[in-house]
Amino acid sequence: MNHLAIYGSTEPRTDLSLLDNLLRTIARRLAGCAITIEHSFADFLHRTGIPLPEGAEIFDVRPSEAAELALSIGGDGTFLSTVHMLADSPTPVMGINSGHLGYLSAAEMSEAAELVDAIARGDYLTRQRSLLAVTVIDPDGTEQPVRYGLNEVAVLRRDTASMITVDATLNGQCLASYHADGLIVSTPTGSTAYNLSAGGPIAAPDTGIWIITPVAPHTLNMRPLVVADTSSLSLGIESRSDTVLLSIDGKATPIAASRRIAIAKAAHRLKLALLPGRNFIDTLRTKLLWGV
Repeated sequence: MNHLAIYGSTEPRTDLSLLDNLLRTIARRLAGCAITIEHSFADFLHRTGIPLPEGAEIFDVRPSEAAELALSIGGDGTFLSTVHMLADSPTPVMGINSGHLGYLSAAEMSEAAELVDAIARGDYLTRQRSLLAVTVIDPDGTEQPVRYGLNEVAVLRRDTASMITVDATLNGQCLASYHADGLIVSTPTGSTAYNLSAGGPIAAPDTGIWIITPVAPHTLNMRPLVVADTSSLSLGIESRSDTVLLSIDGKATPIAASRRIAIAKAAHRLKLALLPGRNFIDTLRTKLLWGV
């Protein structure tokens, strides 16, 4: 390992001693490795009195393309933020959980020695995860910049208790008009996130699918639907409010209800770094307490 980039949660936390131990372990066992730290996380470390590894440099948003691995220290929200900041970078991302669930994480904070030793040996696996490419289209046909989602994109009601109607077109053919609080389009990676809470199925991460799941639908026959991730999906919106919420990986922004949303499979994929011997089935049992 020649170049390691580090991102992290800047939220108040009670595990500062574990975080300090992790960074000291990185500094000790990765001697000679260039270590760079994202600036907001570096500021957080300064405020809490945790020293940066000696010689560590600070970067803004994205590290050098030479970075061989990016660590994301926090929960799933921190991991998703890291993915968004890296955008289409080829750098693999490894999550270290210090949050509640950490479903996307490769290891826990308490496993610092094992984790850093594996990184030093290059003993980790990379897996490709598909991304959603989301384009918002104005009524005049103007397209806004494409945004990417690892877990899901959701259209949700805003400023009113009334339902919205989401008219979904799949591969140019009218699919359905969903009368609901919203609609979720999930990747397999995101199937255990908002999709699961809304009653959608869990999907293995290497399946080439999307899951379309209504949120609190008005009619009970509107059920989750699994489609190929090579599909094109267009969403039109009707609402009593002038705006609705567009949520991508949990980050919600208001948009005009007159806009359309186009969803396609992104041309690039995320490289997810995992420790050997840990897999999807083990994660299900551990994180979701199956069989406990």
